[in-house]
Amino acid sequence: MSDFIKIIAGIFTAIILWICLSKENKATSVLLSLAVCSAALTVGLKFLQPVIDFLNNIRLLGNINEDLFKIMMKVVGIGVLAEFSSLICKDAGNEAMGKSVQIVSIILILRMSIPVFEILITLLDDILGSI
Repeated sequence: MSDFIKIIAGIFTAIILWICLSKENKATSVLLSLAVCSAALTVGLKFLQPVIDFLNNIRLLGNINEDLFKIMMKVVGIGVLAEFSSLICKDAGNEAMGKSVQIVSIILILRMSIPVFEILITLLDDILGSI
């Protein structure tokens, strides 16, 4: 919890600095925003380890294929990074580029999800075939 409070305090400090810089130098304020967001995301990733461990335990209990689990974790990671990148683009004043990041990430997620859909179709075929 104390790490979270430190992150929030750092972000609030950076916001004050960003407000002061944005009036004089937009480029520097965007770089500051990028650096602070990247640092917060990097520190915040350590909070994900217990979640990943929990999901891995569920995977083992449910006898879920490890390859499918890896695909699902990659899809979640792509979604988080895409949202982060999109927000940075919007903050920099280029909303079109942020939308492009979102569209490309959706296409990549669909591409990565093909094996999951194939297994789902096979499972449905097995279930319906046995009826």
